[in-house]
Amino acid sequence: MYKLYFTALKSLAAKETNRYLRIWIQTLVPPVITTSLYFVIFGNLIGGRIGEIEGFSYMQFIVPGLIMMSVITSSYSNVASSFFSQKLQKNIEELLIAPVPTHVIIWGFVIGGLGRSILVGTLVTIISLFFVPLHVYSWFIVIVTLLMTAILFSLAGLLNGVFAKSYDDVSIVPTFVLQPLTYLGGVFYAISMLPPFWQAVSKINPIVYMVSGFRYGFLGQTDVPIAFSLSILVLFTIILYSVCWYLINKGRGLRS
Repeated sequence: MYKLYFTALKSLAAKETNRYLRIWIQTLVPPVITTSLYFVIFGNLIGGRIGEIEGFSYMQFIVPGLIMMSVITSSYSNVASSFFSQKLQKNIEELLIAPVPTHVIIWGFVIGGLGRSILVGTLVTIISLFFVPLHVYSWFIVIVTLLMTAILFSLAGLLNGVFAKSYDDVSIVPTFVLQPLTYLGGVFYAISMLPPFWQAVSKINPIVYMVSGFRYGFLGQTDVPIAFSLSILVLFTIILYSVCWYLINKGRGLRS
């Protein structure tokens, strides 16, 4: 039985992987170009005037945040668009009636988002080497934070795909929710630079903990304790996974 489940998972994950690799010009190239522009504009042109932050050059400081931003966007958009497309084309109904657990369906889509975000993150990291030397304080924290963040936002994209009724619904959340939260998540500045009130407000934003944890992996500097950042990631992942499992298992918004 478990062998059949593994075969189903492998097939679904392979389909999701082939999907974004087949249209790599749309899925892999744009985030790399966009992030490269951030490196040039914020790192080279503006960074020289800002000076050091927390003992690091501005370029060194923003690189982890820009990598994390590309990972968040890629994992979310990959799963949201893929799941909604299959729901729109009624292909998702074949999965619902197939003798596979809901967990297999969820992980099949998550693996697709995870793979794309890792590829994009790796490409962005390579591009960053043209601007600043690679400095890694803890590979363990870097890898754990990246994987957990990619899984978390793959689940968030899946949740968006479940509720979406049109392609506009798929794009609304990244544009009006995800993007503002990312920009206000400490990508371009240290939370400690803000007045106490805005520091408290910023800590309501969950992306702060992801960016901060990832930056700690690179620079050994963080705005919040690394254990707390990882705990927030685990908590949100469990919550989103449970919600996705419940909705898909019940067929909410999926069955005609």
